[in-house]
Amino acid sequence: MSEQRFEGYRGLRVERDGYVLRVTISNPRSELNAIDEHLHEELGRLFAELKTERDARVVLLRSEGRVFSAGGDFSWFEKLRADGTALETLRHDAKQLIWDLLDIEVPIVVALHGHTMGLAATIALMCDWVVMAEDALIGDPHVRIGVAAGDGGAAIWPLILGPLRAKQYLLTGNTIGAAEAERIGLVNEMVTLDRFEARVEEVVSQLGEQAPLAVRYTKISVNKLIKESLNIAFDTSLALELVTIRSDDQGEAMAAKAERRAPKFAGR
Repeated sequence: MSEQRFEGYRGLRVERDGYVLRVTISNPRSELNAIDEHLHEELGRLFAELKTERDARVVLLRSEGRVFSAGGDFSWFEKLRADGTALETLRHDAKQLIWDLLDIEVPIVVALHGHTMGLAATIALMCDWVVMAEDALIGDPHVRIGVAAGDGGAAIWPLILGPLRAKQYLLTGNTIGAAEAERIGLVNEMVTLDRFEARVEEVVSQLGEQAPLAVRYTKISVNKLIKESLNIAFDTSLALELVTIRSDDQGEAMAAKAERRAPKFAGR
């Protein structure tokens, strides 16, 4: 199969290793692998290309650096606040990114270390097996910057945890340590640092050694449940996220961050 489908990325590295397709997030513009408009576009293109992947039996998604991803890039929000055309582009691309991710038939193993926040957390939770290093943190802090959780988090968190527990985290933006994330069933497993790399490879091998068609078809069936949740919540939450990006509270959150003070939200 031609590798041209996976060429031209700057914030992602895609390598074929036997039946494993290894995808590494490495944003050259952010040491925290923040998702700016360029990385967002590349992730969308990656997921679209992975929908047609037929050779790999498993995809491993991980990142380079000290964190998996800090989530959305704050400087991008400033551009979105000022540009209605950019907001409409985001609405379309954000929706397509998530639906394409759920249409990938090859199972995806995610290896989380450091922080995994916002959209990065949503992407991880919509994959198929999440291994989390013992010192890692995960969360969806949209509300802390005055923005509704609209990138899919409002759909996937309640589906995994139930509405009450999901709202505990989505309405506060509180982060969750690896031990707690495993305990409440948010991720598959927490692994000690000395075993992390080895365990990730064990999971990859375990999935890759199963009957490929059986695995793909089972994933397709289970993902229909996630799609049903998205059908209910996604368009609404995404629309409300875009509204709040241009709210006074979001502007206040950005100003407070720049001035290193606590924000004073007014509900506007």
